[in-house]
Amino acid sequence: MTKNRIDLFLEWTLAILLGTMVIDVFWGVITRYILDSQSSWTDELARFLLIWLSILGAAYASGKKLHIAIDLLPKYLNDRNKKILDIITTSIVLLFAIAVFLVGGLRYVYISFALGQTSPALKLPIGVVYIVMPIAGLFVSYYKILDLQTTFKNLKNGN
Repeated sequence: MTKNRIDLFLEWTLAILLGTMVIDVFWGVITRYILDSQSSWTDELARFLLIWLSILGAAYASGKKLHIAIDLLPKYLNDRNKKILDIITTSIVLLFAIAVFLVGGLRYVYISFALGQTSPALKLPIGVVYIVMPIAGLFVSYYKILDLQTTFKNLKNGN
């Protein structure tokens, strides 16, 4: 898959998650104030959708380079040293994504399934909720590997 197709996939996924969350919260408000008996599952679903939305949104932002960055040091560096700094910071983010999101996320998902943890209202396995961690780790790793390839190519070509 190309970067553009993955971006499009994440955009649609995030839009669907957000739309579902809006409908869910709207239904929760209707059942609470109009029907006078709130659905037991709406708050829990909204919480799970927010987890997926925020973690996948962070992966998407990472791919679009929309994340927060401190640009104090690069202002004082020449182009070559900026690229070297970019390689270092991108490598750190890649290692973090692999260690925390992929390895840690997979371990947590495995433990959640092994223990049989389920959510109280939806009776959904907690591992399903937190599988977003390794999924997002794959996306962030993919984006950062592409960034490293581009930076190395630019450094080699003198761009």
